Amino acid sequence: MEDLFLEVGRMIRNPVQRLFDWKIRGIRWIEIIGVMCVAAMVFSVYVAKAAAARESAAIGQLERQIAENAQRVRLLRAEAARLEQPGRLETLSRGAELAPVEAERQVDETALANLKPVHVPAPVAPEPEVTEPAAPADAPAEVAARPAETVR
Repeated sequence: MEDLFLEVGRMIRNPVQRLFDWKIRGIRWIEIIGVMCVAAMVFSVYVAKAAAARESAAIGQLERQIAENAQRVRLLRAEAARLEQPGRLETLSRGAELAPVEAERQVDETALANLKPVHVPAPVAPEPEVTEPAAPADAPAEVAARPAETVR
């Protein structure tokens, strides 16, 4: 039984040993495979690092845009607060000769039906333009040169 294990061991070891011993121009085949694996790993790390740098640049650009938009929002809120100041609105309303609504002119929803309806003018259709027909080719020159009379 022990001989059988030794024989199987030799059968497996010989092809593997030949693979490790196989040389191409003085370099073992396994060394060539190892160098290729290392080169593939170096290349993949380089590609991953370049992709990470691109993503980092994109994130930085988005963060700058967010900061700029936040600054714009703050400026717009400050401008809205300035424009909505009661003193400023009161000055503008006095300049436009506007006044607060008097208490006698206010009504509740039950009195809305008694209010006079607002007259909305009907839309007016545009008038069609009247054009004079062209003078025939055999008409005298003085008839064609006469100013056109418009009908309205």
